[in-house]
Amino acid sequence: MSNDSQGSVKGEAAVILAPSAPATDSSQGPPLSPSTTSKPPELPDELVQAGWSKCWSRRENRPYYFNRFTNQSLWEVPVLGQHDVISDPLGLNAAPAEGGESNLGNGQRKRRCSEEQGAGPNSLKRAKVKTVLQLLTLLVVVVSIYWDLDIQTNAVIREHPPTPHHLPPHPEIEMQRAQLVTKLRQHYHELCHQREGIDPPRESFNRWLLERKVIDKGHDPLLPSDCDPVISPSMFREVMNDIPIRLSRIKYKEEARRLLFKYAEAAKKMIDSRNASPESRKVVKWNAEDTMSWLRRDHSASKEDYMDRLEHLRQQCGPHVTAVAKDSVEGICSKIYQLSAEYSRRLRQTHLSMLQDPPTEACASPQQSRLVYCYPMRLAIPSPPLPRVELHFENDVACLRFRGEMVKVNRGHFSKLELLYRYSCIDDPRFEKFLSRVWCLLKRYQVMFGSGANEGTGLQGALPVTVFEALHRQFGVSFECFASPLNCYFKQFCSAFPDSDGFFGSRGWTHCKFLRHQLSVPAYEHEYRSGSQHICKREEMYYRAVHGTALLFLQNDAGFAKWAPTPERLAELTAAYRPISSRTSSLSSPGPAHTFDRLL
Repeated sequence: MSNDSQGSVKGEAAVILAPSAPATDSSQGPPLSPSTTSKPPELPDELVQAGWSKCWSRRENRPYYFNRFTNQSLWEVPVLGQHDVISDPLGLNAAPAEGGESNLGNGQRKRRCSEEQGAGPNSLKRAKVKTVLQLLTLLVVVVSIYWDLDIQTNAVIREHPPTPHHLPPHPEIEMQRAQLVTKLRQHYHELCHQREGIDPPRESFNRWLLERKVIDKGHDPLLPSDCDPVISPSMFREVMNDIPIRLSRIKYKEEARRLLFKYAEAAKKMIDSRNASPESRKVVKWNAEDTMSWLRRDHSASKEDYMDRLEHLRQQCGPHVTAVAKDSVEGICSKIYQLSAEYSRRLRQTHLSMLQDPPTEACASPQQSRLVYCYPMRLAIPSPPLPRVELHFENDVACLRFRGEMVKVNRGHFSKLELLYRYSCIDDPRFEKFLSRVWCLLKRYQVMFGSGANEGTGLQGALPVTVFEALHRQFGVSFECFASPLNCYFKQFCSAFPDSDGFFGSRGWTHCKFLRHQLSVPAYEHEYRSGSQHICKREEMYYRAVHGTALLFLQNDAGFAKWAPTPERLAELTAAYRPISSRTSSLSSPGPAHTFDRLL
């Protein structure tokens, strides 16, 4: 699909107010009388697809031509083949002007206020943008590029109006959200210690955020506030698994012996301190004392003997321990959710007070729902002026600072964000809000990951480039159902945060039900790119998956007819998953026990 058709889809979906007419030019002749004017002829389809439309100037009483993609206004009929800033932002393919700057022709356009005034505090100078883009081109020779933004989408959706539910991102709000999420994490840690005497399971809070995100109907992009059920099954299960003690991996016999003793002691202590039934007290005490007696008698047992005894003890005591801890653990889950809902309400009130045009309850739907190529998420609420964000580079790392809070991204991914922003953003052609929006995006994912070393990176793992190439070549895949601006391979993707990611190409948060085939890739036979690829070292980019991965093929009838998952295609896809022998990284997977990749 050509760039023009892709741009047309974006323009049709976006709500753009027609600008005022071009300034008066006495050399253009006298204005036409309303009584003598007739309906302007329709433009050729090529011009319409390129974003041009014919408008009427009430002030000048004459027609003019407006491009909704570039905000360009012309008195004369546009000429095809001229420089398109959307498909060719650097003008590399533009034909040179014959008459230089003096030959106005289609260059007679209205000057916008942003051109007459100085650049905003967050704007990137055009020379700087070009320099970074050229640098990205040079980097292709010496380092690997983990994306292909030239692939156009073949996904078709129903045209819909801009969403009124998401508020435009703002650094002040993002900083407050980060503080509230950190405070919520601390509450979770304290509740686990006070009520159960354990540390919270590693990354269980991150998985709670992700699980709640899927079912949450609230308005905050990160903090859950409207979920059913209130008690999170994920958080409840993970906390219960660590009661009465956390079971770790065992390598040696002495470790197994100590773990068995600690479990028996903790189970007995817990059943004595809780309101347990007489039957539960009897069963747990008898099994715990029998285990301790066996440990004192037998000193020649093997590691396997200790582990078998531990499994038997868990089967006997586990149901009774769960029964006495159930109410307490449910109280932890409920308290965390209630605090999150309260934080979400307070944060939204603060955010609404900062907006110039607060949202209304009702939002008019389009008169006609057309099938169009998928386009980035659009917000119905205009973005307010954004504060200044400072940018500087430390070697190959871009550092963005706002009020002492710094976020970092490597130079290659910073250039990628520039390209995605240029392709997808329609309300900031001069990049005046670019740095503020990048800061908000990076801060959001930093908060979701957590503050621990390598924490949360499993939530953003990405497929190797070879797999994406095979998917595109064999199945026509050009769209990622779960990605982010940081780890996406295509420029068309869905992500968890439409409000901050939409300016960089996100199509929003979606659900799909067209399951055609499922393919399982065994553990240790494939690898992932780290979720912190935008900041980690190159040698830490890949890690071996220690769990199996399930690939779900989601296709409608037309997609299944054209790209059916045949054995030949599946064989090439499986081969693309095999780790490259030159990479020796064998880091353990930081992700959950099973990973799902959804393909559209």
